[in-house]
Amino acid sequence: MAANKNDALEITPQVLLKAYACGIFPMAESADDPNLFWIEPEHRGVLPLDSWHIPKRLRRTLRQDAFEIRINTDFEGIIDGCAAPMPGRRKTWINSEIRRLYGALFDMGYCHTVEAWREGRLVGGLYGVCLGAAFFGESMFAFERDASKVALAHLIARLVAGHFTLLDTQFVTEHLAQFGVIEVPKPRYDRMLEASLTHSGDFFALPRNATGADVLEVLGLA
Repeated sequence: MAANKNDALEITPQVLLKAYACGIFPMAESADDPNLFWIEPEHRGVLPLDSWHIPKRLRRTLRQDAFEIRINTDFEGIIDGCAAPMPGRRKTWINSEIRRLYGALFDMGYCHTVEAWREGRLVGGLYGVCLGAAFFGESMFAFERDASKVALAHLIARLVAGHFTLLDTQFVTEHLAQFGVIEVPKPRYDRMLEASLTHSGDFFALPRNATGADVLEVLGLA
């Protein structure tokens, strides 16, 4: 369910956090549209943190540490990557107001990035918002094969280690379904969200320089 458009200049980072706590998130029609609108899906994508799945081939990639994973070092690079045209996606919903608001949350410590680097180049990653023991995934990208998948596996391990109880992916895609993402109806999601906000997760329970072996150990796959 999408609400009417609002003047994005009226939305503050504090309002955005309150919206997440109510199960609502913003989007834009396109990068050129200055407005945002609120979305409250009737069905929500959720990755249960007690029943995730890491594909076997991806486990091998993790063991090889094909990418250097960094945390919170290049917010602008991650946003640019998420907004870049991709096969099957010619335009983005990430406009200047999305950049402004999530940049502010990043500076405040609520927004985090998981970045995949190779030879000094950012080649994939994701960003999302932490609130209580919930992580709200916003977007991901990959310029090289498996880069975003490795970043997601690192995120899952980080949330498991930090005792998070909710990983909200907003929607279910084929890319996410292979990790165990399921679709839950809004009433169930609301209960999950309410429970996750009663305590705090530790996003840095894993060190920032955690390796693929660390990820597999946390997930019991070593």
